[in-house]
Amino acid sequence: MKVALKPENLAQLVFVIRGEKIMFDVDLAKLYGVSTKALNQAFRRNKQRFPSDFAFQLSKEEFDQLRSQIVTSSPAIANLRSQIVTSRLHGGRRYRPYAFTEQGVAMLSSVLRSTRAVEVNIAIMRTFVQLRRLMGHQPRPCSQGRSA
Repeated sequence: MKVALKPENLAQLVFVIRGEKIMFDVDLAKLYGVSTKALNQAFRRNKQRFPSDFAFQLSKEEFDQLRSQIVTSSPAIANLRSQIVTSRLHGGRRYRPYAFTEQGVAMLSSVLRSTRAVEVNIAIMRTFVQLRRLMGHQPRPCSQGRSA
């Protein structure tokens, strides 16, 4: 299933962790049309291309906090993250998710090397730019200059 590559759809997949806007491996895998396992294998094979400011694995505390936030949120949001909150006993995640910053997402497209990866990467980069504009600098009120 292909996810529509509209900024409003992609923006829902961007979270802030450790002060960075990130996207999770599971969401990126869906967008790129690969399994999460395949995406993470490509990531691990090319680990030297992903310094810690490009990608990182959530700590146990971050993962637990994320799961608790999702479980207590609305059902619509919980459905978006069902793979993150599903328990081990029921076939869910067996490891903490990886988080990719904007730079990490850009690097993923070169590692995955597919037409779909390029298309997804362009759409995600546009979304990050749009989010920066929306969340970034609020216009400051104009101050009157003093005349001497």
